Amino acid sequence: MTQGTGHDIELRAQVRMGSGFRLGVELRLPGQGVTALFGPSGCGKTTLLRAVAGLTRPSPGRVAVGGDVWQDDAHRIWRPTHRRPLGLVFQEASLFEHLTVQGNLDFGLQRVPAAERRVALPQAIELLGLGPMLARRPAQLSGGERQRVAIARALATSPRLLLMDEPLASLDAARKAELLPYFERLTRELRLPMLYVTHALDEVIRLADHLVLLRDGEVVAHGPVEALLTRPDVARTQGDAASALVSAQVLSFDPHYQLLQVAFDHGVLHCVHSAGTPPRTPGQRVRLRVQARDVSLCLSAAHDTSILNVLPARVRSLAEDGPAQVLVALDLGATPLLARVTRKSAEALALAPGQSVYAQIKGVAVLD
Repeated sequence: MTQGTGHDIELRAQVRMGSGFRLGVELRLPGQGVTALFGPSGCGKTTLLRAVAGLTRPSPGRVAVGGDVWQDDAHRIWRPTHRRPLGLVFQEASLFEHLTVQGNLDFGLQRVPAAERRVALPQAIELLGLGPMLARRPAQLSGGERQRVAIARALATSPRLLLMDEPLASLDAARKAELLPYFERLTRELRLPMLYVTHALDEVIRLADHLVLLRDGEVVAHGPVEALLTRPDVARTQGDAASALVSAQVLSFDPHYQLLQVAFDHGVLHCVHSAGTPPRTPGQRVRLRVQARDVSLCLSAAHDTSILNVLPARVRSLAEDGPAQVLVALDLGATPLLARVTRKSAEALALAPGQSVYAQIKGVAVLD
């Protein structure tokens, strides 16, 4: 367990379910940003979230948020859900159908005495773009709009921690793309710690600062998302979706070619601006996903090539990935990257830790 800062989220939980499933977790998580609880269905993500919320009671267990103890069996402390300063958003919005959007938000607001309100309702309405729909009823809203209202209602309770249990799982791709920018804005402007349950890697890439990887009720690994995703033992669990995350800043956008030029700590990347995402502007921070399958390696820089991104890199480690493939962990300066190559290619290039190589990344393969 790492040392805390006094604002961390401390979790210690043992949960045994009637089905024979057992969750055993001991974690100290950062008390800021988005922590994604990630893993396959049935690994314990939602059980852990329910334990934090007090909807499931671990035995033994301890839950403390920023030094505020919500459960500590060793000292006979138990605070029920309604007395924990948290906001809950589930896969289904569960709005009150007989109330307008404004009525649903007012219901959340009334749960908190005026003197204890830390999130202004007008701010939540503005952040989530709800102004034009305040007079509507839930039946008049799309799935994405309903979730935005559910999030605003949770924020109206002025939580110290926001818990989200697969809030995008019931939405189609278009509604999901519509909602993600609002999530990004929330995390950027409210600075409210969030535990976010998902089994979708694209949501982790887009939103998470910290990652907890669960499997069979146990924590396989946890840490900053950029470093964890490129660990070979973690990457192998993601199969064909294994990816690296690159944090960058927009330099320019070429409307003729529909290409973004972005700067990161080791150079410049060119990538196709994803359809359906908001326009990017110079100076804007972006997070780019580069899948291991889309990175090839060479020993010298190619110039007569259709590949737009040819970047110097250093091999950090190699790990076998099945009988025919090798995962190569790379460092582009301080930015980690992954490449998946055949074992034959790795041997032909004599790849080894510490070796200098060039990483080739197609512009069409970089996802913003």
